[in-house]
Amino acid sequence: MSAFGGSVGLLLVSVVLLAGFAPLGGTGAPRSAPPNELRSAVSNGSAVGNFSAVVARIVVLLGAAGGGLLAIVWARVALSWFSNDVTKKIQAKDRARDALVGTLLFSAALSGLIWGLARWVLTGS
Repeated sequence: MSAFGGSVGLLLVSVVLLAGFAPLGGTGAPRSAPPNELRSAVSNGSAVGNFSAVVARIVVLLGAAGGGLLAIVWARVALSWFSNDVTKKIQAKDRARDALVGTLLFSAALSGLIWGLARWVLTGS
């Protein structure tokens, strides 16, 4: 199996795992009220509540912007992959590997995995 075949397998596994991932902590259960992503645990208008709302809004905006960038990167890979030119297909293989690494890093950063690993390495807990 080639290195690219392993990358495709890893991509498929990560897509399956991330398909059930709720990035904002949702349980997947239907809500009776419309979602309000700017609400925080502290909703009494305090400074902590306002700061939590700002952080939540930044995370939502970063997720949306990153998703748009990832869509553009993967669209470029797909266009090169289905080209008739052999050199474009070779470039698509390299781009697909780079896009996969970027997608996994972005997903880890947005989900908090990188923060958790750094905390575990630095503090041991």
